[in-house]
Amino acid sequence: MAKTSRVKKIFKIIVGVIIFITLPTLLLFGFMYFKYNEDLPTGTQGKAADALAIRMLNALNYDAYKATDYIEFTFKKRHHFKWNKSKNTCEVYWKNIKVDLNLIDHKKSKVFINEIRYNQADVNDYINKAKSYFNNDTFWLVAPYKVFDDGVERRLVKTENDNEALLVTYSSGGSTPGDSYLWHFDNSGKPKSYQMWVDILPIDGLEASWSDWTTTSTEAQLPTFHKLLFIGLEIEDIKTENL
Repeated sequence: MAKTSRVKKIFKIIVGVIIFITLPTLLLFGFMYFKYNEDLPTGTQGKAADALAIRMLNALNYDAYKATDYIEFTFKKRHHFKWNKSKNTCEVYWKNIKVDLNLIDHKKSKVFINEIRYNQADVNDYINKAKSYFNNDTFWLVAPYKVFDDGVERRLVKTENDNEALLVTYSSGGSTPGDSYLWHFDNSGKPKSYQMWVDILPIDGLEASWSDWTTTSTEAQLPTFHKLLFIGLEIEDIKTENL
């Protein structure tokens, strides 16, 4: 009987710890879900949507970005990138790993660990991870400039305040095709935030800021910080060149 009693006591303690850890998390998620979750809005494709997208690009000096051949930056103090846009290559760094990523043909990519060439059986795992980092982190840097990429759908949306917003859906490409973003603008047509309907997030319609811009040495305008709820996403060490 004493042994059974001890087992029951241990079981109650374990259950209590699990509830103590998970219940606040579940309550917080439930609060956030009902507060922020939104259905994907509908919009209208066509000339008006394209005109709004062009206005955004003009406000950001798209020509300067397009002419920029090289962009270097650090994302969240974890991943560093040396992106040669003109050659479609990027050096991706994290921890003690470097991947020379070929953005056209990933089979030509090279992996280095502690500066030594790595060719073991799992080499493609590192290449795929570098590709995933590149797709995600560069999107937080240059997403506004991608609204006319192949496979992108643009729709004009009227918000509750009767403002015009641009719904952009990536039907192909990237790591998660099908993701949608609703861009909101300031009076000049410059992005100030977007809402996200993406597979990686459990809540639809979460909003992230696009307000901390810097003008680089090549006159391209790039963000340095995003705020997503209580999370900050820093983009540092930005360097650009026209080669």
